[in-house]
Amino acid sequence: MKKIIISVLLLLVVVVAHGQGKFYTKSGKISFYSSAPLEDIEAHNKTATSVIDTETGRMEFAVLMKAFQFRKALMEQHFNERFVESHKYPKATFTGNITNTSDVDFTKDGTYQVNVKGNLTIHGVTKAIEAPGTITVKNGVISGTSSFMVAPEDYDIVIPAVVRNNIAKQVKVTIDMVYEPLRS
Repeated sequence: MKKIIISVLLLLVVVVAHGQGKFYTKSGKISFYSSAPLEDIEAHNKTATSVIDTETGRMEFAVLMKAFQFRKALMEQHFNERFVESHKYPKATFTGNITNTSDVDFTKDGTYQVNVKGNLTIHGVTKAIEAPGTITVKNGVISGTSSFMVAPEDYDIVIPAVVRNNIAKQVKVTIDMVYEPLRS
C-alpha cells in the first residue's frame, strides 16, 4: 500500500511538472505559400526551433532561411540569393507572448484558441505582428498551429519587376509545432 501511495504521488509530481514550465522543439514546421496569377510558390522548412513557457505564455521561434525547400531548385536559389539574402540574414525569428494564456490549461487535454503578439524579424527588419493560433494538449503533448499573412515589402524584400507578377503581395505563413518538455 505504501508503494502505491508513493507511486501515485510521484506520478502527480511528474504530471504537474510536465504541465508547467518550458517546452521546445527542434523540428517545427514552417511553410509559406504565395498565390499569384502566373505562378504559385510554396516552400517548407521542418527544422524550426521554438520554445514556449507555459507559465508565462512567452514564445520564441527561429528558422534558418536556407532550410526552406522549394519544388524547383531555381526558386530556392532565387529566394536565398535575391530575395531574403540568406547569406546576410541567415534566419528569421519571432519573440512574443500568448496574450490569453489564462484561457489555456496546459495540463488538460483540449483545443484552445489563442492570440499571439510579438515581433517578427525577417531580412533584418523587425515588425510587430499579432496572429490567431491554436494550442492543442493531447495525452500530455503540446502542439501549436497558426497561419497569418506577411507582406515581403514590409520586410524590405525587393521583388524585381521581371518576376513581380509571380509573387503575391501577401504571403501566407503557416506554423505547426509539436513540443516536448525542456529538460534543465
